[in-house]
Amino acid sequence: MAAKSDGAAVVASPGPEGAAGGARGSACGRAEAATAAGGPGVTGAGGSGPRYEMRDCCWVLCALLVFFSDGATDLWLAASYYLQGQRTFFGLTLLFVLLPSLVVQLLSFRWFVYDYTEPAGAPGPAVSTKDSGIVGPSVSTKDSAAAFRTKEGSPELGPLPAPSSASAYRRRCCRLCVWLLQTLVHLLQLGQVWRYLRTMYLGLQSRWRGEQLRRHFYWRMLFESADVSMLRLLETFLRSAPQLVLQLSLLVHRGGRPDLLPALSTSASLVSLAWTLASYQKVLRDSRDDKRPLSYKGAVAQVLWHLFTIAARSLAFALFASVYKLYFGIFIVAHWCVMTFWVIQGETDFCMSKWEEIIYNMVVGIIYIFCWFNVKEGRSRRRMTLYYCIVLLENAALTGFWYSSRNFSTDFHSLILVCVVASSFALGIFFMCVYYCLLHPNGPMLGPQAPGCICPEASEPCGPPADAVTSPPRSLPRTTGAERDGASVGGERAGTPTPPVFQVRPGLPPTPVARTLRTEVPVIRIDLPRKKYPAWDAHFIDRRLRKTILALEYSSPVTPRLQYRSTGTSQELLEYETTV
Repeated sequence: MAAKSDGAAVVASPGPEGAAGGARGSACGRAEAATAAGGPGVTGAGGSGPRYEMRDCCWVLCALLVFFSDGATDLWLAASYYLQGQRTFFGLTLLFVLLPSLVVQLLSFRWFVYDYTEPAGAPGPAVSTKDSGIVGPSVSTKDSAAAFRTKEGSPELGPLPAPSSASAYRRRCCRLCVWLLQTLVHLLQLGQVWRYLRTMYLGLQSRWRGEQLRRHFYWRMLFESADVSMLRLLETFLRSAPQLVLQLSLLVHRGGRPDLLPALSTSASLVSLAWTLASYQKVLRDSRDDKRPLSYKGAVAQVLWHLFTIAARSLAFALFASVYKLYFGIFIVAHWCVMTFWVIQGETDFCMSKWEEIIYNMVVGIIYIFCWFNVKEGRSRRRMTLYYCIVLLENAALTGFWYSSRNFSTDFHSLILVCVVASSFALGIFFMCVYYCLLHPNGPMLGPQAPGCICPEASEPCGPPADAVTSPPRSLPRTTGAERDGASVGGERAGTPTPPVFQVRPGLPPTPVARTLRTEVPVIRIDLPRKKYPAWDAHFIDRRLRKTILALEYSSPVTPRLQYRSTGTSQELLEYETTV
């Protein structure tokens, strides 16, 4: 089949069932895709595949609770500052709430516009069959009743009737209502709430629908989860992180018994940071078939790990900033520059363009001010150990400078704060060790490691076997007349019988062994190498490729599987027919 989505051409052709592909619907790049109509009994990639469970729905509900508690406490605190006449604190608190929210809502609405805008001159990407006289219908990347009926009812794609004027009018009215609804939602700064609710809806639909539509809804749920996790990660480190440092600095500067409202605001910001980091890592692992999914026990351990390390880091910042405001600003800028340069020299591969990659590295530099964030493929023990050694030294130096300005003999409260910084950091490192030693998806760090690649069909490692012939000869060498006569060839003694190339079997067995028919399933081949973990697969970032994959999935009678261009093995098939 061939499809286009906003200029991205995708070509589809038959692919065998054994091709290595994404078990969770992962692909990379934009280019060639291969698909073939499977016969009866053909299932999607990986058999039944992962299923959306109720605990996934509970996780999303907890994420909504964290989102609302963080925003509500910040707005409540800003209103309290305004009523108390503290206009400076009111302005800073409100600035850290509104500015990041506006940036995230603009990005979310831009994604919606791109996803919902159809190519000019057609209601959706055109899908046809390669090397065939059958031409398929135009398929939209948005769900339609006709596409659902095609997937649930008939195994073939039939021609769709031409839309009438009444149906076209209803379609335009529905599109207008969707645009108005999304505009209102994003103006009310609720774009992420909408995406969370849509994630739950798609996940529940994947549970309730039949097997053929279940996989489709699960793919779309993963797409929506990836979008909202990226948006939340950006917002929390632009809003919750500076808000946390600001409110802690005010609490330390005032001294005495802390007020309830600032304490609630700092607690909500801290939980939001830790939850967003753990949720991001869980969704990232769930989206990749070459990595084992993160369990909820591991996610909770990550939440506690980030919670205590960020708490110690933010409290050290607040203590130092309460006395040395100018030097604190210089320290933050210098730390951000060093961390951004460290990330850039690591040559990350997350985005589709160079400038987007630079912006992404700058955002990661902000994250590194507060906590560890893996951005490079491979073992991260040494890099993480180096980072936390630097953080430990910085926390000790910042807290030591602040404590040196206090009265050692009478200020017992200062000594308690120093102990809180140290104990919080130690607890964070403890939960980090618990995660890596007991709850890591690949197995305990000190025990046997499980393979990172998942092949649901077999227990062997992914890829061709070690003894597989990847480049067999195209044809057999011809036999010369001298060799047939038994002449000396290549130093062999004349008259030595040469074994024939082909031998005729004396007879067939009385009961022929039935051969298993090799079924074929749709395979979407992406002609670019796959991005390595911890990067997202390209179709989670390249929205044109995402729309094309959804269009091909709609047009196929069975759920397709995704396959990347392999960089380590030959692209030739392992089975050949040789003729002489």
